[in-house]
Amino acid sequence: MSIKMDNLYNTSSTLVLPGFNLSAESVAPVFLFASLSYMVILFCNLILILTIVLNKSLHQPMHLILLNLPINDLIGSTAIFPYVIKEILTNSRTMQYSACVIQAFFIHIYAAGSVFILTAMAYDRYIAICNPLKYYTVMSNNHIMRVITVMWICIIVLIGVLFVLLLRLPRCRSAITSPFCDNPSLLTLVCANTTINNIYGLFTVALTQVMANGVIVYTYLQILVACFRSKRSDTKAKALQTCATHLTVFLLLECLGLFSIISYRLQNISPHLSRFMGLSTLMFPPTLNPIIYGLKTKEIREKVVYFFKRKILPS
Repeated sequence: MSIKMDNLYNTSSTLVLPGFNLSAESVAPVFLFASLSYMVILFCNLILILTIVLNKSLHQPMHLILLNLPINDLIGSTAIFPYVIKEILTNSRTMQYSACVIQAFFIHIYAAGSVFILTAMAYDRYIAICNPLKYYTVMSNNHIMRVITVMWICIIVLIGVLFVLLLRLPRCRSAITSPFCDNPSLLTLVCANTTINNIYGLFTVALTQVMANGVIVYTYLQILVACFRSKRSDTKAKALQTCATHLTVFLLLECLGLFSIISYRLQNISPHLSRFMGLSTLMFPPTLNPIIYGLKTKEIREKVVYFFKRKILPS
């Protein structure tokens, strides 16, 4: 019976991935670029985390929510970069199925986390700008911790169910066309009806996008109205700068994520372009987020400069 099942279903624990097909001359520069990119991501995000954690003056609602962004960025980049660097060096093109599932799980945690965190940040800015007198009453530390806890529970439950539905299905293939593992690429290995998986996957995308875009559009429209009603030019400029920063990060993430989703449904798209855009989603936001928020947020920028002057480069 087991022999028949092995013939019917390919339950091999080793998967074959397409690799990057690099020439011998390009291996070294691509390896250096990938390694430096990962080091920059680690350095910038860890600096942002340590700056917020070690400075009690930054233990405020806005910064406590912001703290989740570099943590989430480290989850996403660490899920992909070590594998990419190993693949560039070894060109092995193989990966254990369990490792592939783990990588896919954390990539989806990162994707959902980015949307939820940016939505929470928009809500925080809405309260701060539109109801400044009630800000510290509404956004108390207890309320912020509840928001953060509920946010992460929702992320883990949504993605956990996605992968429980995936793992219940039998596999009959071992070749993945994507350069990294995610739910759509793992579903291509399945030889059973995936209707429930597809419906739930579309449901989670629709839910997060409708919720995120709805909250962000509403909050920023309210912020813009409040800014134009304000007679203080400095308040208006600061609020608009904050909105522009948040919207830039959100739109970058949305555009890259939307292209990645669409690319799975287009047969004639260049595989090299698809791989580049997929990797860009996991490379550019984690690199830019700490730089943007570190430079644009005055309190954080001052603490980082102080740390480097006093601890790293003492006179």
